[in-house]
Amino acid sequence: MKEQEIRNAEVHKRYLEMVRADAAHFFSSPESLENVACPACGTGRFRPEFDKFGFTYGTCGQCRTLYVNPRPKVEPLKDFYVNSPSSRYWVEKFFEPVAEARREKIFRPRAAYVAESLPMLANGMIGDIGAGYGLFLEELRRLWPRAKLVAIEPSPNMAKICRGKGLEVDEATIEDLDERDGCFSLLTAFELLEHLHKPESMISKAFRLLLPGGCLLLSTLSGEGFDIQLMWDKSRSIFPPHHLNFLNPESLSLLCRNSGFLVKALDTPGVLDWQIVEGAANRSEITLDRFWSHLNLYADQECKGDLQLWITKHRLSSHMQILLQRPIK
Repeated sequence: MKEQEIRNAEVHKRYLEMVRADAAHFFSSPESLENVACPACGTGRFRPEFDKFGFTYGTCGQCRTLYVNPRPKVEPLKDFYVNSPSSRYWVEKFFEPVAEARREKIFRPRAAYVAESLPMLANGMIGDIGAGYGLFLEELRRLWPRAKLVAIEPSPNMAKICRGKGLEVDEATIEDLDERDGCFSLLTAFELLEHLHKPESMISKAFRLLLPGGCLLLSTLSGEGFDIQLMWDKSRSIFPPHHLNFLNPESLSLLCRNSGFLVKALDTPGVLDWQIVEGAANRSEITLDRFWSHLNLYADQECKGDLQLWITKHRLSSHMQILLQRPIK
């Protein structure tokens, strides 16, 4: 997979410029923000690291999670997602033109991973939290035709798209699905945790929605991933108020275990870390130190590919995935 296949660099740059402007508009009042404890371990040992788009990122002195504090309150954040020009731009200009490429490169392999790893759930109720365009559920439907597939999607526009694809839709946030407790065999949530005001609420609710023995598959960004650590505040992945939480393998495991889950697998299967760094350097968005600059300029593709394999193998990619199970008893 190549980075340019799933996101256009210039469109991405324009999108981030719009996010910066929207953040200044929607969160200009101090009353729209509130101080929070660490979203992973709940302690208050916040160490400021840098400011971006008017928000402060810091690391937790206990579990090393990188997070925004203070952060937008729930209602102003919902207003931002529904009404900001950058949110509309993301759908129309950023995502739609590469939707089919993302289906092939991201969602189809995800569906294959689920089908191969969890065949015992193929006839159950499967819910995708934040289903968006429904691409993952479409791909899973091809592999699991007997599964009952549910798109959990609060956006009216996205919910309409999912219905148009013949998917059952719960047009709500996961926290509002009170009538679904104990119904799902599998829940998935891809690239959602980093957006949430309080990740613990979503994970705890997912636990209640699952049948005993049911599974939750999450993917999110790791604040200790290669490209984020190397680029830090210059990383395009770090852009508030969208990305508020950057957990790491240890803190993500802690958060999920504290919600009652068993951790069945955790890895960082990302394949783009070096490409992201290389692209940013070539666009003059970052300045690499001597070693990384030398590798960028003179190393061959085999060397760079081996570097990415090493990053992935040692759980150092910024793309992180965890498979959880609700205990049977």
